[in-house]
Amino acid sequence: MKNLNLIKSVSLIITLASALSFNTAVSAESAGLEIGVLKCSVVAGSRTNLLVRSTADVSCTFNNQGTLERYRGEAGIALGLDLSFKTEENMAFAVISATSNANPGSYTLAGKYVGGQAAASVGVGLGAKVLVGAGNQSLSLQPLALETNKGLGVSAGIGFLYIEQAR
Repeated sequence: MKNLNLIKSVSLIITLASALSFNTAVSAESAGLEIGVLKCSVVAGSRTNLLVRSTADVSCTFNNQGTLERYRGEAGIALGLDLSFKTEENMAFAVISATSNANPGSYTLAGKYVGGQAAASVGVGLGAKVLVGAGNQSLSLQPLALETNKGLGVSAGIGFLYIEQAR
């Protein structure tokens, strides 16, 4: 009987979390204007994995209404568990603007983003990141981003993405 109540409680929590994330995504899109896609790849050989913290250099490209902006930075898990050995990792975020002054070529996406993330892989794997924050000009990443990776392992924790204009 206790197991049945536990299953019901977990199902209710998952349902509420799904509904809340859907409402957040809808309100964010209706409050702002989707202006492009940020795609990031982990730089080969830059991953440092310390089990409870992991970091990797990233190279990102933002397609801002047809103009490509290049960023560099760091992504990883600030606190959590990372038991993964990845050979390739890519992320994609929709970018939403609260204002209309996100001019192409202005590199307004530079900033710090923090939130939860989880990934699992056996050969080819998938992950998700829920990062919040803002760039220098009231831009935000879509609340949920998808990740593809190749490797072996599992990771979860408080994730981060810090990016600046590539020079």
